[in-house]
Amino acid sequence: MMSGIKGKDTLPEMKVRRFLHAKGFRYRLHVRTVLGTPDICLPKYQTVIFVHGCFWHRHMGCRLNYMPASNKQIWKVKFKQNVQRDRRNIRALIKEGWRVIVLWECGLRKSGESQLEWLPSEIQFGKHMLVEWPCETQE
Repeated sequence: MMSGIKGKDTLPEMKVRRFLHAKGFRYRLHVRTVLGTPDICLPKYQTVIFVHGCFWHRHMGCRLNYMPASNKQIWKVKFKQNVQRDRRNIRALIKEGWRVIVLWECGLRKSGESQLEWLPSEIQFGKHMLVEWPCETQE
C-alpha cells in the first residue's frame, strides 16, 4: 500500500502550483541542486516552498499525524529521521540565504484557494526566513 503513495505532484502540491501560476509566478519544480529538493523553487525571490504531508513529516497537533498500529518501532525511527532531515535542511537553506515556506497538507485540504491569498505577498515582500502554514494552533 505504501508504495502507491506519491512523493511528487500530490493534490496539495498541485493546488499550490495552480494558485501560484494563476497569480503570475513562475517557478521550478523539485530542483535537485537546492538542498532538500524543494517542491517549488522561486529563484527570483530566493524562496523555496515545501508542501509537507502531515503524516510523513509529523505535523504536531494535527489529526493526520498518527502512528500506524503495526511495526511501531520502525515507524518511530523513520519519522524521527524525516523530522531531523527537514530541520537540518531548513536550517542550511536559511544559512544559504533562502527563505523557506512550509505548507502543511491539512491546511491545503480545505476547498478553494482563497486560503492561499497571503502567499504572493509573503513571497514578494515577506521578512521572515521561515514561514509555516498552518501552524499547530491554526488547524
